[in-house]
Amino acid sequence: MERTHKCGELRLEHAGSQVSLCGWVAKRRDLGGMIFLDIRDRWGLVQVVCYPDSPSYKIADEVRSEYVVALQGVVKAREDNVNPDMPTGEVEVECREMTVLNTAALPPFYITDDVKVDENLRLRYRYLDLRRPGMQANLMLRSATASIFRNFLADHDFIEVETPILTRSTPEGARDFLVPSRVSPGKFYALPQSPQLLKQLLMVAGLERYYQLARCFRDEDLRADRQLEFTQVDIEVSFMGQDEFFALMEELVRKIFRELKGLELKDFPRIPWRTAMEKYGTDKPDLRFGMELVDVSAIAAASQFKVFTCAIEAGGSVRGIKVPAVFSRKELDGLAEQAKLFGAQGLAWMVVEEDGIRSPIAKFFSPSQLLELTDAFSAQPGSTLLFVSDIDTFGVVLPALGALRQELGKQLNLYSETEYRPCWVVDFPLFEYDEEEQRYVAAHHPFTAPVPEDLPKLAADPGSAVAQAYDLVLNGWEIAGGSVRIHTAEVQEAMFKAIGIEPEQAQRQFGFLMEALGFGAPPHRGIAFGFDRLVAILAGENSIRNVIAFPKTNSAFDPMTEAPSEVDALQLAELKIEVKD
Repeated sequence: MERTHKCGELRLEHAGSQVSLCGWVAKRRDLGGMIFLDIRDRWGLVQVVCYPDSPSYKIADEVRSEYVVALQGVVKAREDNVNPDMPTGEVEVECREMTVLNTAALPPFYITDDVKVDENLRLRYRYLDLRRPGMQANLMLRSATASIFRNFLADHDFIEVETPILTRSTPEGARDFLVPSRVSPGKFYALPQSPQLLKQLLMVAGLERYYQLARCFRDEDLRADRQLEFTQVDIEVSFMGQDEFFALMEELVRKIFRELKGLELKDFPRIPWRTAMEKYGTDKPDLRFGMELVDVSAIAAASQFKVFTCAIEAGGSVRGIKVPAVFSRKELDGLAEQAKLFGAQGLAWMVVEEDGIRSPIAKFFSPSQLLELTDAFSAQPGSTLLFVSDIDTFGVVLPALGALRQELGKQLNLYSETEYRPCWVVDFPLFEYDEEEQRYVAAHHPFTAPVPEDLPKLAADPGSAVAQAYDLVLNGWEIAGGSVRIHTAEVQEAMFKAIGIEPEQAQRQFGFLMEALGFGAPPHRGIAFGFDRLVAILAGENSIRNVIAFPKTNSAFDPMTEAPSEVDALQLAELKIEVKD
């Protein structure tokens, strides 16, 4: 039987039509005088009825869930038993003929969206998990998003170029996956953490506008928004200023949300990195709700509370947030534990009540100081003030409060899940100081250009240099990040020197880049969209694993294929590799 229609497309206008369908048996119901089957394919579900006088009845009596069948029948209106929850709920197919194309073992879980299944079991039988309508919808959304990227960029004169998967190891912030070479024993390829240097070379080559849906690999700890292998939409341009580039990327994102969500995104404000940290405690601010951080160091310094005054005297600060809720002592202890995950020593609190402040630290503040605090937060009765103090403002105080802000915003339903608030975060630091290595390292990557006026700081004061780097943030997720690239060998050499890479090491690791920059490299910039994260946001998923066909677990394991696995000793011998205990 050749399929004439898809299961999910049948409607009242098809009534009276003879159809041939193929799909899986999603559900079987035997009502004595007739058998009902729900047949599912990628496009949806339709009810099929088999009567005892039909040749199909005997076969329908034998089929079970997830059998693969082909059938012929006539579409009829469901006059008295319309199912409003199904797009095909106004019709059913009276089956005249049926063939079993394949049987199926009893599935380890029901193939429906409304059943809670352990994720490890889902990943063990991922091919069954992907039959669920919700998972198929996510993959179709992923495909549609990729098409919009490709069509938009092609319409704006970008060309797609594939870059190698087997390349050389270059330090870019994470561990490389190494691939041993059989023909060059003792030498290794590396899987790309990103096509960073190669896309810059494409600008040197004069292509001017490049993009790629690039597979990237980073050997790092996993979490809900991170996988060992992931996809990024890599974009690089020459001769384009920041305003023009931002406007182009905003138009692209607006198009994605317009076509896939039917929404018009609001403005894309630009927030300096320092402002984002001080107001929201993170460089990935969620703008859907307020609860901004407040610096109360000046008030706290005049108090008698030693925890606050000692931190301030040591060069730190006291910051706080106003939460529109009152918590139990157990809940406050839980919030304190969360703050400690970010290095905070504890969490101070004050509850604003009609007759004043209730807090174990209130006795260390004068009445006028308590009034100053409530005025600083515009606090009303029924709210709670949470404080963190430390000598490290940007490393401890702000991140701890930022994490509490985000968690409480979710717990207290302070924003809508259907609202989308993008922003650009700009003016990042060029360097971070690595206490373990006792040197500066690149905050973004070592090919990011400083703002022109900070070029002298590369040698004189690296810690205060500002990068021409930018992130595109949406609802607390970084969905894209990029920068202006260094395009002269002189500045690149100065950058390497600032992070402790001597000329000999630079030549050994990046000689091909340095050579290329000497052959007329144009000014260029780029950005990379975290494709998996963006699709997860569009799909309303909290984990990118739900929008990737075959992901790994948090322990970097694939329960379906049982990768990683041991390999044959002969393969290791060919690679001149010995595995030691």
